[in-house]
Amino acid sequence: MSKTYLSPKGQKGKKCQNVQIVTGTKRTKNLRGDILKIVELINNSQISNENIKFNEPMKNHTSFKIGGPAECFIKITTIEQLKELLKFVKDNNINLSIIGNGSNILVSDSGIDGIVAEIAIKKYEILENNKIVLGAGNKISEIAQKLLKDEFTGFEELSGIPGTIGGAIRMNAGANGKEMKDLVETVTLMDRDGNIRTLKNDEMQFEYRKSILKIKDDIVIQTTICLQKGKKEEIKNKMDELKEKRTKTQPLEYPSAGSTFKRGEDFITAKLIDEAGLKGYKIGDAQISEKHAGFIINKGNATAKDVLQLIKYTQDKIFKNTGKKIEPEIEMIGKNL
Repeated sequence: MSKTYLSPKGQKGKKCQNVQIVTGTKRTKNLRGDILKIVELINNSQISNENIKFNEPMKNHTSFKIGGPAECFIKITTIEQLKELLKFVKDNNINLSIIGNGSNILVSDSGIDGIVAEIAIKKYEILENNKIVLGAGNKISEIAQKLLKDEFTGFEELSGIPGTIGGAIRMNAGANGKEMKDLVETVTLMDRDGNIRTLKNDEMQFEYRKSILKIKDDIVIQTTICLQKGKKEEIKNKMDELKEKRTKTQPLEYPSAGSTFKRGEDFITAKLIDEAGLKGYKIGDAQISEKHAGFIINKGNATAKDVLQLIKYTQDKIFKNTGKKIEPEIEMIGKNL
């Protein structure tokens, strides 16, 4: 007896297709148990087929252009879909990795077991008193353009950060002397049981490149920020100036995960790397940028192994030269990391 299911069909990077799977056939038995459960979820969920892929190369979803396959990749576009997915993975004990725009992560060459969920929940709502509600899945660059159009000032310094609002809040992203904590009033989160709560700025425990979400597994749904009204021409001029500065000083022409290392408490990490003569140093196709020593870039076909070895080499070299310990700012996810 057969039944219609949505199946990965074993094809790399292909979207799921409706096929007939006969219960008990050899093909069904050869699929890993978790994947069969995921197929069942998809057939009974409100998640669109086009937002689900099996054996999906993660290099297609990271700014580093590095990463092995995710067993299942799902784009989540609504709060209801996220809640449904969280219940499913909990009930079936399936690994779930959450990402945003993939701009601050290094994914293992071996890929990621279970489900990778990209949070693409979008929102842009202007409230009273210059408050704006933003969805976790909104790209910062897109929000910057909307705020420019609506003549809100105060976000310009962050406009070049290549991530999403959710990811930026999680790590308290910053640039040009401003951080997300300077703008955030509240953050709405969903825990792994699907419960929703809203935290105030001080409850988020914002610090340099981290927040309470570095120790808690909650997922950002949306945030409310507070800005000021400004003049469109002045806002645009400032954004253009900052963009020109980034273009001149950062290796934007190459794939990377942004700044690779955290700033030290009493030192500038990029300066120490530069003074160690490491600009341009390569392992495989991973290279310390010749334009900015704080960036590791992908020169073409770099692997996660190349990047990790280069990070370790750089850390050892700096410690040997100065006694300073430098820490990665990027997050590593996946098998064997």
